Amino acid sequence: MIVVTTPTGQIGREVLSRLLDADQGAAAVRVIVRDPARLSPRDRERVEVVRGSHADPAVLKEACEGADRIFWLVPPTSGTEDVEGHFRAFTEPLCEVIDAGGVERVVAVSTLGRGVARNAGLISASLAMDEAVAATGVHYRALCPPALMENLLRQTAPIRDEGVWTVALAQDRLLRTCAVRDIAAEAARLLLDASWTGYRDVALAGPDDLTPEDMARVLTEVLDRPVRVRQITSAEQKTMMTSQGATEAWAQSVADMTDAQNTQGFYGASQPSTPDTTPTGFRQWCEEVFRPALLRG
Repeated sequence: MIVVTTPTGQIGREVLSRLLDADQGAAAVRVIVRDPARLSPRDRERVEVVRGSHADPAVLKEACEGADRIFWLVPPTSGTEDVEGHFRAFTEPLCEVIDAGGVERVVAVSTLGRGVARNAGLISASLAMDEAVAATGVHYRALCPPALMENLLRQTAPIRDEGVWTVALAQDRLLRTCAVRDIAAEAARLLLDASWTGYRDVALAGPDDLTPEDMARVLTEVLDRPVRVRQITSAEQKTMMTSQGATEAWAQSVADMTDAQNTQGFYGASQPSTPDTTPTGFRQWCEEVFRPALLRG
């Protein structure tokens, strides 16, 4: 039995779809979801549903009964007043379930930056999650992408209407990226393989060597309209986020993450690409995902 968390989220939805479409077809799938109505009719017919949050120890215990594998993702929550506490609230129940026996393998979404990132906000909180789960002795794979290409979808309107992409990262420094589809594919592969053991980080860095300026040029070519980078500071980024409803704590954590990426470079040139597991290039993603999203308006 495989348990899938965040099955209606950006990554979890794709993981679930790949598990249900897999040729093996032998593994039963159970999902934890707050609102089952958000599952597609196909998914609801083919999975067991446990309603609630995977931060709730009782819900997680119920979902993991008889399960040996779990896909784990701590959902980003811009309304939290304590970012580290938010990650702990999800991680501690997972560690308790693992310690109770049954769950043998965990595949989790984490981040690049281990051994390098310091005072890095969300990244530091995610890496601390890995350490806590790995300490239980469970077989563990931490999927470690850099910046998600899908983050660009948040700026579809200003790119379409103004030709402006706003970034707080250094616009002339190489930025590794990864498509959600590639994270989901690797997660599903690992969840369907009951042979791996131990703990390992799995770097998932796409095949491109592009700076944000290079990416803007790709967007210009794919969209056939000019797109330029508008550079802002992490402080301006924080102000923008709080004005959009994020808490001070969440916005500060994102700003700390941005500063760490800019100064410590763990999403940059020092990280080799991993094209075997993350084959989707930025241009391909723009053509297949971003351009259709922009045209749908």
